[in-house]
Order: sequence, then structure tokens, then C-alpha cells
Amino acid sequence: MSRSRAPATPASPPPAAALPARPALRVIKKYPNRRLYDTSSSSYITLAQVRQLVMEREAFVVRDTKTNEDLTRSILLQIILEAEAGGAPMFTEAVLANIIRFYGHAMQGFMGSYLEKNIQAVMEMQAQLAERSQGLSPELWSQFMHLQSPLMQGMMGNYVEQSKKLFLQMQEQMTKQTEQMLGAFGIKR
Repeated sequence: MSRSRAPATPASPPPAAALPARPALRVIKKYPNRRLYDTSSSSYITLAQVRQLVMEREAFVVRDTKTNEDLTRSILLQIILEAEAGGAPMFTEAVLANIIRFYGHAMQGFMGSYLEKNIQAVMEMQAQLAERSQGLSPELWSQFMHLQSPLMQGMMGNYVEQSKKLFLQMQEQMTKQTEQMLGAFGIKR
């Protein structure tokens, strides 16, 4: 009678070289004196240099040196604030006021993902446009963009209009579902 043996398990894990390499998360420490220290380069860096890391799509985290709290969001907001203060702002006062109004509102959670998806869609359109125009000289690129401005504005206008319709449909659907759920509990508006 033959006995079946369980398959042998390896005595040690595979060597590190066999595992796929993941890029290390760059750690930036923020000191109480507001200085930022990049642990990768072992040097102090400026907010402009952190902005450059964002532009280069480098993964990083900003941590408070005393509490180890993640300060990445506040640093990113600080970069946006500086960009808005200098030069041509991206957000009008009306847009900023409307964003503020969503905080504490039932739609706050939805609005964050809605904005994120819309910005991602614009980034994808921009990448496709850049890919299609790789062979253009700076002069031709400038002329192309000048001619495309009305087209892009029209396209963005259509996109915004479709997005608005979708948002309103979703809002109506959520209202109906809420009323149905409340009705099931005997609560009426």
C-alpha cells in the first residue's frame, strides 16, 4: 500500500530579487518650524519642490515629526492655495463658495468622488491630445491650441452639460429611494 505525501513546502521564502519591486514611498517630515525634510535626499526642501514631486507623479507622504500624523492633504491644499494666490486662479469665488457649501451636506461624500472622476476624465482627454500631437513643433502646437480653444470649450461645455444631467438624474433617483425607504418605515415627508 502506498502512502501519499503532502507536497513539500519550501524551507525559505523566494529571494527578494524574485519579488516584483515596488517603488518606495518617499517620506517628507514636517518640523514644528514649518520646514520640510526629504528623507530620500537627506535635505530640506521647499513647497515648490514638493509641487515638483506632484508634477512628476512621485509617490510621497508628509508626516509630522512629533506626532507622525499624515499631513499630506494639508500640504497639497497649501500648494493649491499658493497656486491660486499667484497668477491666474483656477477657481472662481462662486466655485469656492459652492465647494464650501458641500461640507457637512449629505452630498459631501458623493461630491468628492464626483469631482475626482471628472478631473480624471479631463486628465485622460489631455493625455490623449498630447499623445496625438507629439510631432508638433512649439509654434505649430501653439497654433493648434489656439484653433482648438473654441472646440475644446464646446467639448467641455457638452461634457459639463452631460455631467449635470447625470447628476440631476442621480439626485432624483436618490430622492425617490429615500422616500420609498422612509415610506416603508411609515415616515412621510
